[in-house]
Amino acid sequence: FSEQMSNSLRNIDELLRTLETKQPTYGKIVECRFFAGLTIEETAKVVGASPSTVKRSWHMARTWLHAKLSA
Repeated sequence: FSEQMSNSLRNIDELLRTLETKQPTYGKIVECRFFAGLTIEETAKVVGASPSTVKRSWHMARTWLHAKLSA
């Protein structure tokens, strides 16, 4: 990896840890959706929430991460 890529990955890791601290369910949803590639329905089963709650939370988590990465 280049130095810039390495720094970006560290930044993303730090943001995910912060997100998990503030909103543990959001962190789990990001893991399921982004890293494991689970569907909304599969993620809902994993986290014990309804699909509509997972959709909302997934949207909020992505919005938060995007805002932090863009800053």
